[in-house]
Amino acid sequence: MGHQNDITTLRPPSVDKILKSPEMELACKAHGHHLVVDAIREELSSIRSSIKSGFVTPEMVDAQNIHLAVDKRLSNWLRPSLQRVFNLTGTVLHTNLGRAPIPAEAIEAVEMVATGASNLEYDLDKGCRGDRDEHIEPLICKLTGADAATVVNNNAAAVLLLLNTLADKKEVLVSRGQLVEIGGSFRIPDIMKRAGCRLREVGTTNRTHKADYAEVIEKKTALLMSVHTSNYVVTGFTAEVAQTDLAAIAHEHGLPYAVDLGSGMLIDMTQYGLPHEPTPQDSIADGADLVTFSSDKLLGGPQAGIIAGRADLIKKIKKNPLKRALRLDKMTIAALEAVLRLYLNPDCLVERLPSLRALSKPKINIIHEATEIASAVSKALDNTATVDVVEMESQVGSGSQPTSLLPSGGLSIVPAGGKKGRGSKLKALAASFRNLPIPVIGRVTEDKFLLDFRCLDNRTAFENQLNQLKYP
Repeated sequence: MGHQNDITTLRPPSVDKILKSPEMELACKAHGHHLVVDAIREELSSIRSSIKSGFVTPEMVDAQNIHLAVDKRLSNWLRPSLQRVFNLTGTVLHTNLGRAPIPAEAIEAVEMVATGASNLEYDLDKGCRGDRDEHIEPLICKLTGADAATVVNNNAAAVLLLLNTLADKKEVLVSRGQLVEIGGSFRIPDIMKRAGCRLREVGTTNRTHKADYAEVIEKKTALLMSVHTSNYVVTGFTAEVAQTDLAAIAHEHGLPYAVDLGSGMLIDMTQYGLPHEPTPQDSIADGADLVTFSSDKLLGGPQAGIIAGRADLIKKIKKNPLKRALRLDKMTIAALEAVLRLYLNPDCLVERLPSLRALSKPKINIIHEATEIASAVSKALDNTATVDVVEMESQVGSGSQPTSLLPSGGLSIVPAGGKKGRGSKLKALAASFRNLPIPVIGRVTEDKFLLDFRCLDNRTAFENQLNQLKYP
């Protein structure tokens, strides 16, 4: 309850008085005078508001408690908002958790260019200005079989740039069954509108035929486009036109054919026991003139959008003023180049590419690790929950292979005390793991809190912080 009768006697100390304390002098040395003063003023303002409203206690104006409150404010301000977490959700390429982790080689490359000058747009051989795409383009061409390539800051930007360059104020033919919406309410029709072109839907949602395309091609048609439906699957009475046939139709009418793969991969994933995923080289071999794909999904690199294909079309795309607005920075280029170089030696790819290593991790290994960790988690929870090792299923994520589940394993944690109030207990349990120094993100399902260990990349760090778990 408030202490309204004490309002006249309870007064917080002044800013100057607080600053002269040994605690705040140390804080000023560590964080700077101005930041500490701001924190003190905010805390005193909060105390005065409590006094004014009549809800105040003597402890609130105690100097030592004010020092602690100021330190807490400073810690909150200085703690990075973007931080590392343990992704134990069971979704490997989790969009909300940063998608693919990049390999050590990419981190080293970023550090190298970030800490000094680099030849970002400088040709060392000729001693003159260069093109930042030149660090990436030869690798993309070698890996995909394309004649030329360019890169922008994500695949949505790649599609936007392609369409705006080749189809501004003209029509683009796309099968109605490929008009996808991906995360963040990004829709193909919307991006086409923003690119300045007009969508011409072809066929029906479940069935599209070659004749459907040929019948609607007109003078205002700019290109034919296929969009990989990576985040859903239409089954049953279906039909779609093969890329080879679409390329033939487009070329017969003197039009380019583009393929948006969305989540791109440069190798055959079936060799690792994973479902097949279309590759850029497949599309180019089938006759596609241009192909677009992401680099931070199955490819396992930093966020970027890649456009590969015919040299004359890539040249036009590079001249579009939007290209400069969408270009990559030096650190992303360095990371992407390092990742692409790993693909030159596919025999060592699982060992060196974290995302592929997680995707191909055998279930037996995951279950074994979960079994060894279970006792430490149970001890940290101190009989407030039951911890069991269970089999579960992971998913690829980021719109890739939505119907393909990966056999996995981990821990099922059920709060003690029966089913009454379990919903709130599960929320508190999930929050307690998120509040660890390195937040642990799991998932709540079927009255259980699940930790899928497929993506656990540092077991030691995970276990070492369990003694700081605070539940309930």
